[in-house]
Amino acid sequence: MNAFVTGAAGFIGSHLVDRLLADGCRVIAYDNLSTGRQEFLHAALRHPYFRFERGTILDAERLRSAMRGADTVFHLAANADVRFGIHHPRKDLEQNTIGTYTVLEAMRSCGVRRLVFASTASVYGDARIVPTSEDCPFPIATSLYGASKVAAEAAIEAYCASFDLQSFIFRFVSILGPRYTHGHVFDFYSQLREHPDRLYVLGDVHQRKSYLQVSDCVEGILCALKNGCASVNRLNLGADEWCEVNQSVRWITEYLRANPTITYAGGDRGWIGDSRFVFLDCTRLRSYGWRPRRTIREAVVDTLEYLSQNSWAVAAAAQRNDCA
Repeated sequence: MNAFVTGAAGFIGSHLVDRLLADGCRVIAYDNLSTGRQEFLHAALRHPYFRFERGTILDAERLRSAMRGADTVFHLAANADVRFGIHHPRKDLEQNTIGTYTVLEAMRSCGVRRLVFASTASVYGDARIVPTSEDCPFPIATSLYGASKVAAEAAIEAYCASFDLQSFIFRFVSILGPRYTHGHVFDFYSQLREHPDRLYVLGDVHQRKSYLQVSDCVEGILCALKNGCASVNRLNLGADEWCEVNQSVRWITEYLRANPTITYAGGDRGWIGDSRFVFLDCTRLRSYGWRPRRTIREAVVDTLEYLSQNSWAVAAAAQRNDCA
């Protein structure tokens, strides 16, 4: 496989790059390093089958030039800042929807016919049916991020029908593990690192979420590529379980040996656009023989171990978040 990976220096993207190289694939990594870290590609940069190209997916000419020679595009570049989407609504449209259109046009120009797209469980909004399958109807969108991904999915499906492309659309739950520097585990870890005696938690801690360890995520993607044969393959990707936020808080405080006073913001969700219950039916992907190897608790602990051992990544992410 000659793979082209957008968002390759990001959390999931860098793990995918490492795995593709380990499998003997040639990889072109494409990232503007706005949120990704070149340090995440440290091992890849020494690999003879790896090439790094710096650029934004909104630069059509640069994108086409970098993509030439690829046969499969893994499109992971996106604005994933769901919580603060209301402060810069155009960013979701540009980076997630228009950016995906630009990738599709570059594929058409370069003759690339297979696309792997990182979508999200947020497309289901406040799902009426839980666990939620790929065939459940979409409710009213609850986040600008989710809405931008719905639009991107629709564009992909239309391109597949119009230009004979094949796509794999993965609707992820939240992913955890090494190189993770964005989300609730990072936020709680950062708070407790700064002041171990107190913790501020959005919502009422009874929000229920499913999470998945990043290596299980990558394995699920590659398993689907080997088995999916439809023109458009829509696949949920998540764990067999969920946890309440209060369980996650307990695992984190136990790991850090902290006993903070916890203050709750209140309400039935964390932020505007947050979904109170996220749990996906992954029967379709399970039918290919894939299943997660790590529990949610193990994924949380993996993440905490990485953050504890990589203070540079914590500092860099905190600086980036302060500038957002």
